[in-house]
Amino acid sequence: MRTVGAYELDDDPARVDLDVVWKCLSTDVYWGKWRDREMIEKVFKNAWRVVGAYEASSGRLVGFARAFSDTIGSAYLADVFVLDEARGKGLGKELVREMIDNGPGAEFRWMLHTADAHELYRPFGFAEPSNGQYMERTRANGQA
Repeated sequence: MRTVGAYELDDDPARVDLDVVWKCLSTDVYWGKWRDREMIEKVFKNAWRVVGAYEASSGRLVGFARAFSDTIGSAYLADVFVLDEARGKGLGKELVREMIDNGPGAEFRWMLHTADAHELYRPFGFAEPSNGQYMERTRANGQA
């Protein structure tokens, strides 16, 4: 666990409030609205690592990040969010830092998809592929 201002970052999955994760992913973010509660619970259960951001005073979950990995060399960063009332305090950056730089995957090759948060991820070394070595097959139903 690491303290950042009035918040705690913790990778203990038992501490994550899945009701908050479900509410945010099902109503507030473009990439999660197609998933139902059962899917959210399954990806959470099968995550390689999760990091939550919590108000230190109340313990309330206000931010979240999830990753899946092969556990030896690569990982995918997913479902990064900060609730509206906690935005503007650098928590998004701290969630990413905790997940990719301060955890067991610090030496991994990290991947992610984003439609609108490129500037959040660029300082951590994320960039659009330019070497022609990346390919992607999008979802058959066109969902993000």
